[in-house]
Amino acid sequence: MGADCEDAVKQLSSLMEQVEAPLKRSFQNVHQGYPKETLMRFLKAREWNVSKAHKMIVDSLNWRIQNEIDSVLERPIVPVDLYRSIRDSQLVGLSGYTKEGLPVFAIGVGHSTYDKASVHYYVQSHIQINEYRDRIILPRLSQQFGRPVTSCIKVLDMTGLKLSALSQIKMLTSISTVDDLNYPEKTETYYVVNVPYIFSACWKVVKPLLQERTKKKVKVLSGCGRDELLKIMDYSSLPHFCRREGSGSSKHSAPDVDNCFSLDHPFHKELYGHIKEQASHRELIKMGSLHVSIPEPDLNDAKIVEVIQAEFQKIGEQDGSTNGHKD
Repeated sequence: MGADCEDAVKQLSSLMEQVEAPLKRSFQNVHQGYPKETLMRFLKAREWNVSKAHKMIVDSLNWRIQNEIDSVLERPIVPVDLYRSIRDSQLVGLSGYTKEGLPVFAIGVGHSTYDKASVHYYVQSHIQINEYRDRIILPRLSQQFGRPVTSCIKVLDMTGLKLSALSQIKMLTSISTVDDLNYPEKTETYYVVNVPYIFSACWKVVKPLLQERTKKKVKVLSGCGRDELLKIMDYSSLPHFCRREGSGSSKHSAPDVDNCFSLDHPFHKELYGHIKEQASHRELIKMGSLHVSIPEPDLNDAKIVEVIQAEFQKIGEQDGSTNGHKD
């Protein structure tokens, strides 16, 4: 890290010492003993502009306090059948670790339907996974390796991506905005696999709109990506949809113990068990979903959503013309 970057971290650290006590307490949950690395993440997200990074982190801490994020791991989604249906329609899980010790999160983008519960439950579930990663998994790895482990990689499976995914764009934008503004620079690399034409067409028009930093993080792999991913992880850590060509992310393509999307997978059993155990220490358990306020996306992100919507519409019109009719 250069002298300018070191100086920026010092300036931001000095500003953070001046924030109010509730924000300082929440910041401890965020940094988990690694304040410098956390400040660096927010600085990177704002191109090392100290005042912008300071505003971003203060806004994020206020968001955490207003939405009770610090206690989100004490709010189980009940009954368990509801949680199972969320896991079956919001496909995400921890498949293993890279050779360098980074967690590997798998996401079934194409087959996620988000149609079994309200948007509030899906956002709550997403935040719980983020918080469990940041407050349990990453500190555990940092202790194990004797160095800060503060990020992960994500493998995005596009199997099954269809034009109907356009109906989920609002949900996906909400989740993406929560991540961009409150969990910046948490993903080292996004590996995109099992890519259909519709993704390739959208990627072609979206890529020029992305910041250079973000572009470098996205790697579109051929087929299921198995050979490339085996360079950075062992076979046992490969997501189930990457283990053989054409395997896809079908919920029935692997035993539930190997399918990291399933509630029966060790990661989800551990996560749900932890939340229930934490809830048992509370005198009063709040029922129902957590209604989290979704920040407004920045102008560039809003533009990207518009471009994706326009591209989906164009592809739909082309398909309609090819079939001799329009939708």
